[in-house]
Amino acid sequence: MSEREIYDYIVVGAGSAGCVLANRLSADPGNRVLLIEAGGKDDWIWFHIPVGYLFAIGNPRADWMFRTEAEPGLNGRSIAYPRGKVLGGCSAINAMIYMRGQAADYDGWRQLGLEGWGWDDVLPWFLRHEDHHAGASDRHGAGGEWRVEQPRISWPILDAVREAGVEIGIPKTADFNRGDNEGSGYFEVNQRRGRRWSAATAFLKPVLHRPNLHVVDRAHAESILFEGPRAVGLAYVREDGTPFEVRARGEVLLSAGAIGTPRLLEISGLGRPGAVQGIGARLRRALPGVGENLQDHLQLRTIFRIEGARTLNVDYQSYLKRALMGVDYALRRRGPLTMAPSQLGLFAKSSPEYATANIEFHVQPLSLDRFGEPLHDYPAITVSVCNLRPTSTGSTHATSADPHAEPAIRPNYLSTPEDRRVAIDSIRLARKLVAAPALSRYRPNEVLPGAQAQDEAALAEAAGAIGTTIFHPVGTAKMGRPDDPLAVVDSQLRVIGVPGLRVVDASVMPRIVSGNTASPTMMIAERAAAFILADTKAR
Repeated sequence: MSEREIYDYIVVGAGSAGCVLANRLSADPGNRVLLIEAGGKDDWIWFHIPVGYLFAIGNPRADWMFRTEAEPGLNGRSIAYPRGKVLGGCSAINAMIYMRGQAADYDGWRQLGLEGWGWDDVLPWFLRHEDHHAGASDRHGAGGEWRVEQPRISWPILDAVREAGVEIGIPKTADFNRGDNEGSGYFEVNQRRGRRWSAATAFLKPVLHRPNLHVVDRAHAESILFEGPRAVGLAYVREDGTPFEVRARGEVLLSAGAIGTPRLLEISGLGRPGAVQGIGARLRRALPGVGENLQDHLQLRTIFRIEGARTLNVDYQSYLKRALMGVDYALRRRGPLTMAPSQLGLFAKSSPEYATANIEFHVQPLSLDRFGEPLHDYPAITVSVCNLRPTSTGSTHATSADPHAEPAIRPNYLSTPEDRRVAIDSIRLARKLVAAPALSRYRPNEVLPGAQAQDEAALAEAAGAIGTTIFHPVGTAKMGRPDDPLAVVDSQLRVIGVPGLRVVDASVMPRIVSGNTASPTMMIAERAAAFILADTKAR
């Protein structure tokens, strides 16, 4: 083993968490850091033009192209489950929405016995890397790597939807990130002057010059290496089939995401005994929670055909307008090519029994059957609504000791009475929103799920027919107290009973946050880096 093959830290996965870790750990020139990424470089134009998500999701160049198992709650459907396959991970193909969640989410983590994870504890770690367009304040940071800007396009139809929200009791808010996100407003986005600002762009590329940071892309992790109970390295294979083994003097850090991390743990012998032995792997430590506790936000994509309003559906049908969009973007970095998948957000309560907003609307001046397919040829808006705190939990597990085999993903959507009730109430609230006076001049006509679905049984069936992921899987290697039988990591993200190994990504969330998950994942990575460096200093 040559000196260059030994590192202080090995980071597996260059996504939202891995890029932050690589940046923070390599800031000390005395630390040698290896960052492994199974995807390729972000050298495709659609990784950088915001509207490129339309071309990246569902494209094997950018997306792992996973699918769920047949979901009973979705009327037996199997759905696409996009995950980023590139430096930057999902932050290179996601919605670019800057969202932290609610203070109560993190206070809830603390109440589970996870000291140091309450809202007041985590807020400074959000601020540390934020670069907010409005500058520094008690709720926002400035000068950090993670740029937050206002959208660079407006649509009158979305202004009307926001007014409709006021008419049905959803007030306007100027900031979704104060700890209580109830209200309506335009999503702030992770862009810089009209370009997507991914984790790779923000945290990784500025430090690639560091001689102590080594990045290897198109390298698939095959297994964690052990000496006794301790994790000491990683076996991986390059795209051309060349195998490598690397060693860590300090720690191996798994940042492969809520699907990739549990799969690597299981094929390395860490997990539920039946799951590990079922794929023919040697059981090293029983951790029953690996791959369990999968939580995700299910979006119900209601679509309404409208009249007399500009939408992207109509504009995109015209070659001239498409050309003008390109010119506007090239000259000013403005216009539809800067669009995030959703522009307008509304956070509300599906019923008065909830103390804080429990559903989130994503409103779009466009419609399509699914991402990766053409826009509809008629003017329409999509009013997606998701349950922010689902009680349904699922699982994801390796299906083979072969690390290239597809995982089995079972989100178990709509499997609880509460989630089915929220889904029914959400569709009704979407209809109430669109029927408000502010939208009457646009003559909205329901396309999905269809006005024929009215009673409880029909609405539950409709939710199963139109529901799909909004790309927020978390929880599959959850943080927990020592007495939690499903805990995989402790409150400092150390894998329980396995020295030298931590998990640092969205899979450690014990409960899903009430909003988009990219920025909370980066906050987790900031905290983890501080834990790791403090432990190293103490040794």
